[in-house]
Amino acid sequence: QVQLVESGGGLVQAGGSLRLSCAASGRTFSSYAMAWFRQAPGKEREFVAAITWSVSHTYYANSVKGRFTISRDDPKNTVFLQMNSLKPEDTAVYFCAQGRVPYYFIRDTEGFEYWGQGTQVTVSS
Repeated sequence: QVQLVESGGGLVQAGGSLRLSCAASGRTFSSYAMAWFRQAPGKEREFVAAITWSVSHTYYANSVKGRFTISRDDPKNTVFLQMNSLKPEDTAVYFCAQGRVPYYFIRDTEGFEYWGQGTQVTVSS
């Protein structure tokens, strides 16, 4: 049974930083792409960042490029999202996701089979 557990969310002032973690279990972590999505109240879930398996290519939404960094530690079965220069519009529930997703489909929620429960990030102005 695959489980994804996010942590690291919280309340931070604009301009601050947070580091999210997602610990995975249940299958071979290094064989799957990992991604972060977020959902603000009243909005659809949106892509934030993703990292492929094997060569660890990274992809970012334009809104976070240059501020957020996704990384993975395969021996520890964990993916991270380092968030710097946070803005109030980054406020959302952040979800990690896992799937055998090719790069051309990696920004789409439908390609990911498993999801965590989410962690709240609130950025105050």
